[in-house]
Amino acid sequence: MATTFPQNEQGPELEAHQVILAPIITEKGTHQSQHRHAYPFRVNKWASKLQIKAAVEELFHVHVDKVRTQNRQGKKRRYRFKVGKLSSWKKAIVTLHKDSPAIEFF
Repeated sequence: MATTFPQNEQGPELEAHQVILAPIITEKGTHQSQHRHAYPFRVNKWASKLQIKAAVEELFHVHVDKVRTQNRQGKKRRYRFKVGKLSSWKKAIVTLHKDSPAIEFF
């Protein structure tokens, strides 16, 4: 049974597994998840906050309180004698409701 997500004005229609690409496992992210119930994810560039909230609730069976997003610019990297640029990406920090169970990645 597929859940219908709120459609964004721009971009294609996205399913839940297309919205959430990967969790970001870092020291800061682990600290936020333990103390503030906030989990960082790498998400699709076209995903809106409402789509991210619906996808996290469907995939992890939790209750989302709020979603904060950041558009991260790609860094410049040297490849031999040329300077290249990594792709830009979107990051979402999802805060869970106090009564919601924690998300376990491991």
